[in-house]
Amino acid sequence: MAKNRTKYPKWYVWMRNARDWTLARWLLAFLWFVKLLPANGAINATAWITRKIGMFHPRTKDARANLILAFPEKSAEEIETILHGMWENLGRTAAEYAFLDKIFEIDHENQQNGRFEISGSKNFEELRDHVGPAICFTAHTGNWEVLPVGAAAYDLNITALFRPPNNRYLAREVLKARKTSMGHLVPSKAGAAWALSGVMDEGGKVGVLADQYFARGPEVTFFGRQTAANPLLAKLARNYDCPVYPARTVRLPNGRFRIELQDKLDIPYGENGKVDTNKLTQQITDIMEGWIREYPEQWLWLHNRWRAPKPRIRKGRKRA
Repeated sequence: MAKNRTKYPKWYVWMRNARDWTLARWLLAFLWFVKLLPANGAINATAWITRKIGMFHPRTKDARANLILAFPEKSAEEIETILHGMWENLGRTAAEYAFLDKIFEIDHENQQNGRFEISGSKNFEELRDHVGPAICFTAHTGNWEVLPVGAAAYDLNITALFRPPNNRYLAREVLKARKTSMGHLVPSKAGAAWALSGVMDEGGKVGVLADQYFARGPEVTFFGRQTAANPLLAKLARNYDCPVYPARTVRLPNGRFRIELQDKLDIPYGENGKVDTNKLTQQITDIMEGWIREYPEQWLWLHNRWRAPKPRIRKGRKRA
């Protein structure tokens, strides 16, 4: 029996495409205009605007509900402060995207002189010199877009898995821009796992955003609540038995950043001698939760991360 699929009327599809095209044009025009301004002024102005108008966005209601679930001990005033900070962080991230090639400054001799400082230089060198596949994971914290650029500063070639925008017109332009400044990328869609496996078969390093909900993923505890996590990272680690490194960016005062490549994980193994994917997924989730608790205003709270996992439906054989 064929599956029932919702089919939208043609007028609805046309209206949706027109809306997405118009929104993409406006956003791209905004980025073009921002590039004409001095970097610091443009970034600060965008942050101020999004901090104000972001609170009126319908998704702010979802973010507020998520924060209340995650931090029941925080007051209403503290929750609102985090929400304002989240929108400011998103505004800065969007504007910084237009200036990635200009603002990326690292002074390895005196890191206080540059806009970026590095924590875990030895880990970068260890990962660079590692022969064979390896995995880095991060979350939507700080400006996660700068991590591949930071890796390139250590001659690290990392193929990053990323989630393209739902707006296909915007996704096309974003992918085009990322290809020129951020190395190799794999859109998160059907076939992505095979693409990453192909890179790792060649001994390559891959990067994964690991904080997203995955409908039929393994159940994990996140901020004391059950949810489903993406099993891709743990499955790759099991298949290739390779090192896994946590990486993140932390937004610092005065437009500065800290890029961290933390020590590789002590990976859990099962009695069969293979990587225990469920324990590893929980271990990764715990690390990301620690990051978010440290800087809650720097995480993307807009998505519903605590949906119940969907039951797996197994197809039975037809009986004669």
